[in-house]
Amino acid sequence: MSMHTKATILLVVVNFFWGLSYIFMKMGIASIEPFNLVALRCLIAFVIAATFFYRSLRHVNMELLFYSFLLGFLLLLVFSLVTVGLTMTDASNAGFLLSMTVIFVPVIQSILQSRLPIVPVRIGIIITFVGIIIMTITQSLSFNYGDILCMLSALAYAIQILIIGRVTKDHEPITVGIMQLGFAGILALVLSSFFESPILPQNTVAWMSILGLAILCSAFGFISQAVAQKHTSPTQTSLMFSLEPLFAAGLAVIILGEAFTIRDIIGAFLIICGVIVATLGSYRVPIKVKTEQTMEQKTEKILL
Repeated sequence: MSMHTKATILLVVVNFFWGLSYIFMKMGIASIEPFNLVALRCLIAFVIAATFFYRSLRHVNMELLFYSFLLGFLLLLVFSLVTVGLTMTDASNAGFLLSMTVIFVPVIQSILQSRLPIVPVRIGIIITFVGIIIMTITQSLSFNYGDILCMLSALAYAIQILIIGRVTKDHEPITVGIMQLGFAGILALVLSSFFESPILPQNTVAWMSILGLAILCSAFGFISQAVAQKHTSPTQTSLMFSLEPLFAAGLAVIILGEAFTIRDIIGAFLIICGVIVATLGSYRVPIKVKTEQTMEQKTEKILL
């Protein structure tokens, strides 16, 4: 199995956990304020990741610190916008709107490169976009503030995907993944100290949501994303992320009891078709890596 295929599988697993993240966030914001929740999520994830991959931190330099701060700021925007948005919209609806990342990434990339995506990717984007629209309009034809915040989160996420895709070509992906979590957590803690009253979780449900977000969705999720993106393109990565709302919707139905209609099923089917078309169309030969195996490269093989 090629590294490209393994990276694709890893992204599917990551998207399952990120679909679960909407459930965790919905549970957490019942008793913890948004910036406080983001700070706990990221800082716990940073400590766990840094403990397991502490040797990766030897690759830190000023350039990587700059990019990590930028990526951390974008992560803060992504987490904070969607967390606040979830106070005003359903978990399933937030998942659908976050899928606008699928549209934003290739559009931004095409603008920067002054060229259109290849034909299969364009077809996949159109099919996926139609699927997202069908699923979204089942909720409401008008957007509330929560919907708008979720779409802004998708825009920030698209920018984050493009930057991390470039940064991990020149820097160790695990190091990038760890450092961005640290900066996001510190920035969120500062904002929480100014605008909220930071606390630790006070009950089992709150602890479950924080630890689930920190361990599964952040520590594992974002480090795995950084590793996988080293072996795939930003456009394909964003299209794989369109699976996230499917997981979010399914879990919201099972755990939160949210409604899932026939239109949602049709939209979900179209999203899957779009992902398959674009993924097969953008398939490329895996990027060659150095024969000398560093600790980080061995770790990548374990993750993949």
